[in-house]
Amino acid sequence: MAYVPGVALLAALVVGCSADADSNANGADSKAGSPTVTPAPPGKYLTLPAPCRAVPRSTLKDLLPGAAELPGDQQEKVFRGTAAVTYDTDRKVGCSWKSDAPDATRSLSIDFERVVSYDPAVSDDDRADTVYAKKEKAAGLSSSTTPGPDAEKNSGNPDKKDKKDEGSEKGEKGGTSDSGEAKGSASPGPSSTVSPSKTPTAGGSPSSSGSGGPEDVPPSRILDNLGDAAFLLDLPKRSGSTAQNHTVSVVFRTSNVVVTVRYAEQPALVTQEPDGAELQEKAQALARKLAETLSE
Repeated sequence: MAYVPGVALLAALVVGCSADADSNANGADSKAGSPTVTPAPPGKYLTLPAPCRAVPRSTLKDLLPGAAELPGDQQEKVFRGTAAVTYDTDRKVGCSWKSDAPDATRSLSIDFERVVSYDPAVSDDDRADTVYAKKEKAAGLSSSTTPGPDAEKNSGNPDKKDKKDEGSEKGEKGGTSDSGEAKGSASPGPSSTVSPSKTPTAGGSPSSSGSGGPEDVPPSRILDNLGDAAFLLDLPKRSGSTAQNHTVSVVFRTSNVVVTVRYAEQPALVTQEPDGAELQEKAQALARKLAETLSE
């Protein structure tokens, strides 16, 4: 009988320890008000295409005039392209091509970036949208969902419709603003964003209201029906006696992949000017083909 209390005490200690262990094991889940974090969905794309094989040869022949007339080995070298240096082909790849013709040099480059979010609360698509938005902002543009510094200038403040706004709207239709400044009739599209000081002409080059100096801003705009979001940037440049180098860039996002297409022409003579409209058209056409290829 002298040992019974000791046995009872030991049993009580064992039961107490077991209860404490169960309480600790379930403590994380049993805390009142503890939020449950649902991981954000992953992006659609887990890999990237081989960039130097992403553009069909027939398209390269159209974009690089003169390359098809080169001797066999030189032609193959041009169409093969040069892969961009990268250390993770699952995250970023690119390729470039260049063709010299008697009248001009054409160059083309494409870049694919697969964006991955390491925050479980942020999806890959949302993270890719942030990456794209930074590129759009750097180009001086702003979409309807991501207002930029020039958005108010281009779209007006809906709460402050005045004569200046009405004059601006008339200017877009080929009229004049209250200040008497003539506006171009060409319009890049209903959702386009163009710098107030520049308006694209039919040839794709900016029509400047100034002297054509470095202060002029080249035309650029938001594009519709290309991936989840897209914009075009037109950059004609002239430096002294050097012939004008005209570069058109198209950047678009589809799910968690951001794609950049750059297409440029360097005329052989200073007196020649590249056809900006043609460069824009072909760069956009290639971007749409790449978007379709990614969606397959």
